[in-house]
Amino acid sequence: MISMIILLQAAGLAVLGKVGAALGAALAAFAAGYGIGKIGTSSMEAIARQPECAGNVRTSMIIAAGMIEGAALFAIIVCLLAIVLK
Repeated sequence: MISMIILLQAAGLAVLGKVGAALGAALAAFAAGYGIGKIGTSSMEAIARQPECAGNVRTSMIIAAGMIEGAALFAIIVCLLAIVLK
């Protein structure tokens, strides 16, 4: 009887770990989308204010968006590995 209770608790914790990892992956994806959206909004406002600096702003925007995308991809892969390896 006691071993059955221990097995049920262990199974419950394994499911909670997978749910937590899935929520972490979703949060990383949403945060990356929000961050890239903020970068796009700010860069469009900057280009509208000073059209002559459009090339520099666009380059900075692409670099920042790439860095956010890389960090988000790393976070999602770590969360998915937690799901698979647990």
